[in-house]
Amino acid sequence: MATDLTPPELTAAGEGPEPIGAALIASLDAPRSRAPRVRDKRRPSRRGNFELYAWLFMRLSGLLLVVLTLGHLLIQMVLDGGVQKINFAFVAGRWSNPFWQVWDLLMLWLAELHGTLGLRTIINDYAERNVTRAWLKALLYASAVFTLFLGTLVIFTFDPNI
Repeated sequence: MATDLTPPELTAAGEGPEPIGAALIASLDAPRSRAPRVRDKRRPSRRGNFELYAWLFMRLSGLLLVVLTLGHLLIQMVLDGGVQKINFAFVAGRWSNPFWQVWDLLMLWLAELHGTLGLRTIINDYAERNVTRAWLKALLYASAVFTLFLGTLVIFTFDPNI
């Protein structure tokens, strides 16, 4: 007794069953993927090495942020008397010294750029539509530039005589 494994919708009307193969593949509505592009070795890539540099920046900025943040917490919270000592006069005294301005500026810039690159990666991974991805990244970059500008402005134009 022979069994027919061909689904009825794949058989032509009035004919016997078609062999499973080309007809089955032709009837499936699976999305077709394009063949991978082969990069021409004679032409340099237009993208450059941005992803490599971003990956390297994330690792180095993460290490430097750990050092800066733990140093900041150790100096501000442990060696200088704790949270109860922090007020307007304390910040004014710190930011009158260029060393602390540069320290805080480094923390601001590294944290902002590190976070922006991390969120860019998340947007690239999870935003499915190109338009959505473009808008989310535009909002991300605009907010990052605004925050960096405003933070840098506050650090360098802070006036304790207000």
